[in-house]
Amino acid sequence: MPTKTDYLHTPVEHLDITEHNVVGLVEAMNHTAFSARDLARAADITDRMICDKDCGIILCLAGSLISAGMKKVFVDALRCNMVDAIVSTGANIVDQDFFEALGFRHYVGEEKLRSGMFDAELRELAIDRIYDTLIDEEELRVCDETTRIIADELEARPHSSREFIRAMGEYLPIFCPAFSDCSAGFGLVAHQHSRGDGPKVAIDSAKDFYELTQLKIQNPTTGLFMVGGGVPKNFAQDIVVAADILGKEAPMHKYAIQITVADARDGALSGSTLKEASSWGKVDLAYEQMVYSEATLALPLILGFAYHKGNWRTRQARRWSRLLEPVTAS
Repeated sequence: MPTKTDYLHTPVEHLDITEHNVVGLVEAMNHTAFSARDLARAADITDRMICDKDCGIILCLAGSLISAGMKKVFVDALRCNMVDAIVSTGANIVDQDFFEALGFRHYVGEEKLRSGMFDAELRELAIDRIYDTLIDEEELRVCDETTRIIADELEARPHSSREFIRAMGEYLPIFCPAFSDCSAGFGLVAHQHSRGDGPKVAIDSAKDFYELTQLKIQNPTTGLFMVGGGVPKNFAQDIVVAADILGKEAPMHKYAIQITVADARDGALSGSTLKEASSWGKVDLAYEQMVYSEATLALPLILGFAYHKGNWRTRQARRWSRLLEPVTAS
């Protein structure tokens, strides 16, 4: 019987877009066809967002991205002021990023594991599998427990996910509208159970929506860079409609990029086109581009292009978190 160390020995390494200048390659794709040309246009729109002095940029993350080696891509985008806020699934923020911040790693799985034939063996060893990536379940339980400890130390009231994540580390607004659907959910369940009928911490998704809508109201020109779909995509697109409901005139998102492999034909939001979003009054059609590609292929090329173009060097930081402390209707 193999041991845990037989499987967990080669850590996933995070890709570094700063080391690879892809500008020439991406520009050459403009003269090709199909997904390559779509990707090149998406890269151009991303650079336009960065150059637009009025534009606030929201990064949307869905899928297993940090575990797949994309963490440094996002870190560089943040450090280089190419992003002003993040709307993410809880898995990316907690199970993967916070998990690694606690000193743990994701591991490369052997080719044979993709078949699923060894999943029972992995279960016995307390190893979780994400396609070709492995996680130590015992370490993930430490992440769960740490979330409970953080909740125990917070004021016992409803918090937006941004407020909760701020306790994990402050830098910029990060929203996880489906926050309980991750390792944080287990910690919050344990926290609420231990408090019984007494005051307890809860995550207020309506407050999430309200806070992000306030950012749209105060910074009307916005762009979306969406990786995957699901809740983060819908949540970020809908703030245009929410602003209108609050009686504030807020234009559609001026720029929008989505990287996805989802199909539009089943009517689900993840695969719905950005042109469809325009029919709802959410996204302007002038600078929108769908890129049908698996994220770990397209993401480093598009953000690597923007990084090496260098226009982020003159972009003004918005520090949106300061606008939300305290939240006030404007």
